[in-house]
Amino acid sequence: MSGGLPGIAIGLLDELSALDESTDALVHLALTAPSRSGFLELDFGLIRLLESATERPLSATERARILARLAREQLSDPSSGARRRELIDEALGLARASGDPGPIAEVLDSRLHALWNPIAAQERLSCGSEIVDQARRAGDDQLELRGLFWRFTALAELGDLDSAQAALTAYGRAAELAGNAEAAVVVTSRRAMLAVVRGRFDEAATLTAEVAVRGRQMGLSDTDSLVGTLRYSVFALRGDGADVVEPLREQARRRPGHFFEAGVAWALAEAGRDVEAGLELDRLLPAVLNGSGPRWLGAVADLAHVASRVGDQDQAETLYQVLLPYQGRLVVWGGANTITGTVDEQLGGLAARLGRTSAAVDHLTSAIELQQRIGALPWLAHTLPVRARALSARGRDGDAAAARADLERARSTAQRLGLTRVLKHLKPTDNEWRLTRDGDTWLLEAGGESARLRDGRGLHYLRALLSAPGQEIAALDLVAGGSGIRVPDGDPVLDETARKVFQRHLQSIDEQLESADRAGDQDRAAALHHERAAVLSELRSATGVGGGSRRVTTETERARVNATRTLWATVERVEVLAPLAGAHLRASLRTGRYLRYAAAPGGPARWNT
Repeated sequence: MSGGLPGIAIGLLDELSALDESTDALVHLALTAPSRSGFLELDFGLIRLLESATERPLSATERARILARLAREQLSDPSSGARRRELIDEALGLARASGDPGPIAEVLDSRLHALWNPIAAQERLSCGSEIVDQARRAGDDQLELRGLFWRFTALAELGDLDSAQAALTAYGRAAELAGNAEAAVVVTSRRAMLAVVRGRFDEAATLTAEVAVRGRQMGLSDTDSLVGTLRYSVFALRGDGADVVEPLREQARRRPGHFFEAGVAWALAEAGRDVEAGLELDRLLPAVLNGSGPRWLGAVADLAHVASRVGDQDQAETLYQVLLPYQGRLVVWGGANTITGTVDEQLGGLAARLGRTSAAVDHLTSAIELQQRIGALPWLAHTLPVRARALSARGRDGDAAAARADLERARSTAQRLGLTRVLKHLKPTDNEWRLTRDGDTWLLEAGGESARLRDGRGLHYLRALLSAPGQEIAALDLVAGGSGIRVPDGDPVLDETARKVFQRHLQSIDEQLESADRAGDQDRAAALHHERAAVLSELRSATGVGGGSRRVTTETERARVNATRTLWATVERVEVLAPLAGAHLRASLRTGRYLRYAAAPGGPARWNT
């Protein structure tokens, strides 16, 4: 129990020496010894001590408290769910039967830890209030603090950050009166997280430094984890994910079963490593769907972010249905040491991936309204471009103007907050459209949208066309990657027999026209004129300059088919990631034996390539 530290061991010895002879020293230690492990880490020594204590003769309240603590200490073991529920149910029954408010409050607190149910935020709020009431009846300041903290956490989950901040202030004052220095560090760390949420990054940095100093001075086991979480939260809003992949992987190796890998998947997606992110999604999704605990909702939100970018339809649909009961909530991890966004933003991204553009707009609008209400400006800057894409894809009257307004507001907010991650995806301005090679990928920047695309032939074709606006490029040249290709003449499209058939048909139409004119049959004459024009059009398309038969080679036709198919497949990829740019390309590209980019209204005459 001393963690190998002689000072602690000596203190424990003095404590035990002072006990009354009637007091069981082992039971006393089981009830009072602090855990020496960090959050979601097992303290095997304490667990063994608690297991041993359950075998001693105990009063009802002693047994209730020990069983509850044993259940709580096993939260770090994802496989112990059934055992935890069995222990807590017995403990709560014993505590309530005793009528003693102290044990009731203590068991309720342990129950919220041991049986952390992601959906039960409202239950956490009401249970926290009961813990406060019972603790005050018992005159237990420390238990009252725990109840106040549960209220803070639940209010944060429910998206009421103003009330949550008030609850945190009450918790801090109560901690000060109780002389609880550890609680003061907790308050500082949560204030830092709220500062991050609202984009007060300088304030968050100052508070984080204070957590580091005070936590280490006190020997708090969670200090490094708290500090790392706060710094990671800032980076998640301002960075690109690449630098946190390996640190998150290390966390996953140290704490298996608690879904740290979901953060790895998120970071890979943000770093543009879509294939690796997709593999992590494939590996993790079954385990997360069957999981629970204080990190569960955050892990689902991270996977939803990945699925909205690289997931298949089944994955997106599954995650959408899983998250739907949590709409209107914030993504809160554990005891609100991390708050990473709104559930509705993830629902909006998944709906867009599923092609449900109206639902996507509705979810994203709800997310933005909540973000505005709580002053979460960094989240707002991230969500506005997502809604802009959804509005562009929906295409109702006024959607294009609303999308442009969202992009401008996102750009302005990101510039003021220094959110380089957002600005990178918002560059360039509406008048600067680019398609550029960036290593093994291509970066498309158009009309305030940004998309990263894997290399492929279609992107090479697209760049060639965008580099020569208004000019026709032969499909053969495009496919070959150059010009000057010479292919032998092919067979004529029309042979001599077919030409004679066309001529006889035209002669027949002319004779019928003459007859209709003589009879004054205007309707018949108009129909024959249309028929004659159609035949002539077909004849012209099959003849070359001077009326000779146009010749088509097998190579020409194959190039036309391949270039057309490949180019439109690329445009479809763009439409998914950058709907405005995709719609413009679809309206501006001409395909066939000759291909051309002719800018449609609303787009640039020339791209930077």
